Amino acid sequence: MRTVTVAATQMTCGWDIQQNIAAATDLVTKAANAGANIILLQELFETPYFCQVHDFDYFKLASSVEDNAAITHFKKLAKALDVVLPISFYEKSGNTFFNSVTIIDADGEILGTYRKTHIPDGIPYAEKFYFTPGDTGFKVWETQYAKIGVGICWDQWFPECARSMALMGAEVLLYPTAIGDEPTLGIDSKGHWQRCMQGHAAANLMPVVAANRIGTETIRQNTHDSTLQFYGSSFITDGRGEIIQEASTDSQEVITATFDLDKLAIDRRQWGVFRDRRPSMYATLLTHG
Repeated sequence: MRTVTVAATQMTCGWDIQQNIAAATDLVTKAANAGANIILLQELFETPYFCQVHDFDYFKLASSVEDNAAITHFKKLAKALDVVLPISFYEKSGNTFFNSVTIIDADGEILGTYRKTHIPDGIPYAEKFYFTPGDTGFKVWETQYAKIGVGICWDQWFPECARSMALMGAEVLLYPTAIGDEPTLGIDSKGHWQRCMQGHAAANLMPVVAANRIGTETIRQNTHDSTLQFYGSSFITDGRGEIIQEASTDSQEVITATFDLDKLAIDRRQWGVFRDRRPSMYATLLTHG
């Protein structure tokens, strides 16, 4: 029996990067002390979610993998706590900028970096101004505890992303996230957001872990200030898509769940959904419809 304990965390973020890293450290340490092996922090946790507005000054927040403060810090912490940490950050690569996540294994070594494939563009999630669509393709990493696939926020709305990672051998899907108010649409998206990922878990018969941020953030610029309230509700599903752990909408929290990876693999074989796939019939997926 191969078991793994996963954790999702959620927290508020301010403009003091070191303070945000310290708060994230406290959550990671708490999760590790609770037995977690793979611990997920939220999307772009080093700063507030600056993508609410268009402002060239925020490009200055980007850094390379080698120079990123959070990655440097959490490499040491991952090794000390013997945990796997996907770290979301704003990546600068040459003249190009990406919304990325770097995977740190339990020995503190970097396994690689994934760049967000799907980039949203709508107020207050104006990410196309800051990020180039990722060029890495979907990726899966064999960590010390499990094979994990990691998508980033908007990726979580696309079944193609989840299925691709499942086909590449993922055993757990993780999604660092920053989502809250939908002032343009005038809706509460929380239930839809959760159900979409529950569907990924159910369709691929594997757990999903989503970590969101909490709190109200106002991003200021000369012409337009924007305020966004994030709804937390970080959650973990089982392999059938049922939410088995869920955080609150407004509190800093850690949630955990333990899974038998061998049993989940047997479930996938028994259901036959991968056996009965017809890839040659899916050419429409290579078009915009």
